Amino acid sequence: MFIHDAHFELRLARDAADLALAQSLRYEVFVAELGGDGPLVDHAARLEADRFDPFFDHLMLMDHGRQGNPCVGVYRLMRTAQAREAGQFYSDDEYDLSCLRASGRQLLELGRSCLHPEYRGGSAMMHLWTGLAGYVEAHGIELMFGVASFHGTEIAPLAAPLSFLHHRHLAPRPIRVRAHAQGHQRMDLIAERDLDRAAASRAIPSLIKGYLRMGGFVGEGAYIDRSFNTTDICLVMDVANIPPRQRDLYRQGRRV
Repeated sequence: MFIHDAHFELRLARDAADLALAQSLRYEVFVAELGGDGPLVDHAARLEADRFDPFFDHLMLMDHGRQGNPCVGVYRLMRTAQAREAGQFYSDDEYDLSCLRASGRQLLELGRSCLHPEYRGGSAMMHLWTGLAGYVEAHGIELMFGVASFHGTEIAPLAAPLSFLHHRHLAPRPIRVRAHAQGHQRMDLIAERDLDRAAASRAIPSLIKGYLRMGGFVGEGAYIDRSFNTTDICLVMDVANIPPRQRDLYRQGRRV
């Protein structure tokens, strides 16, 4: 458990009631705000759920000083053993992860990261990353990966940031996952010499930028997720290669 001040608490979900709080926040962000949907989304109860939820650990940031749902931040975390129970990683539906499995290293899939709008741009994301650090250290994780999203499925507005990621941050071949053919979208849409690199960088969501600062790479190709109204990329991070400055921040974590 992490206690940051008089109001914040950071911990893993303990029971079905905790999970419902996390799913409620996810509904507000991924469904109400971003227009996503799915076969297990409960619109009447305003819960965003899927079949993988029982197999993930759910890292929750709680603000006990606010009215309503105290869960203001969420991360889903799935280790290799949990993926075996589930039959796959969530990202297997979008990307060929065989190179990661073949590495023989300890894997952790990250997903469904979100913050309540009132907590964006402040310390809340750092609290979640601190908790993630503790989890990674506790379980000996060596490679982290997961899909991260651009809102929308129209590719023209995303051509510059996707191309920037492809040209500057493509994963090395041994850990270069590839989007499955049925949803594959090329990312090398604009030649690097023709990119407005500053504008392209500004168009990259802050969460993805955070992963890149940790030495993250992107897989080959984006994946169009029409049910969730997103264009997804797969990020891969080698824990051993996290830059020293970021590693110092990362090591502030404790067990959760």
